[in-house]
Amino acid sequence: MDSLDTAVRAYDDLLELAGVTDTDDTQLILRKRLSQRRDLTLVRLAGTFYLVIACDSDGGIGPKPNDTVPAPPELLGRFAARVPLMEMVASGARPLVLVDTLSVEMEPTGRQIIEGVRIEAHLAGMVGENVVTGSTEDNVPTTATGVGVTAIGIAEERQLRQGKSEPGDVIVCVGIPKSAPHDTVTIDDPEIADIPTAISISLIPHVRDILPVGSKGIHHEALQMAESAHLELELSPECRLDTAKSAGPSTCILASLPEASLSEFQDAISKPVSVVGGLIRPAQITWRLSCP
Repeated sequence: MDSLDTAVRAYDDLLELAGVTDTDDTQLILRKRLSQRRDLTLVRLAGTFYLVIACDSDGGIGPKPNDTVPAPPELLGRFAARVPLMEMVASGARPLVLVDTLSVEMEPTGRQIIEGVRIEAHLAGMVGENVVTGSTEDNVPTTATGVGVTAIGIAEERQLRQGKSEPGDVIVCVGIPKSAPHDTVTIDDPEIADIPTAISISLIPHVRDILPVGSKGIHHEALQMAESAHLELELSPECRLDTAKSAGPSTCILASLPEASLSEFQDAISKPVSVVGGLIRPAQITWRLSCP
């Protein structure tokens, strides 16, 4: 297929998705274009290009009198934006727009939260006034804080990392799982992962898959990584991390890579690196690495 045919097909794809064509079965069009890959929603746009959507929410965390966990608004904004942005970067997609939906008034709480959101957007390489948009609650007084952030990005099929792990790969955890209220989670904690960490991991050769860890913990996410590659997870019996503990706002990140590249990976990352386990074919028992 030459470039003209490819361009024509891509244009037809966009017309169909926009509902411009005379296709009657709209639901069929949406079903064949919408897919879920772990925590991400993908919409096939044209050819092999996808719109990628990630989201996260926080409730009861903030400066309001009825918040369960006290936190400065800017810090809340940063962590709220960090989660979907890290998921986006880890997937291989490029973030385009951040949408914040805030259940607080614009002044002063909303403005301060948005300042934090913008800081994280900048760290993710998003430049421009319009990359962050959203809404606040200015009709009803609020006594507790609620925040939702949605990241919208774009990727070509070959950029997407999910499911690219291979048998024999090791899964490493970058950072230490921490979550409020059991832990004090600060923005400059050298033991937790952040957006620059996710970007650094994505640039390391031989890294196959990347997955930020959230409230369900390391073990759950490692199983997701294995399942997406049709492999099985074998945990290291010597790993000292609490693999069931919540990692809150993605305070650690999983990565899969060949065992031979482990030393190079550890040298390239300034955050704590722990071997969690290995990826094996079904019923294969080969574990031999120790968790440092």
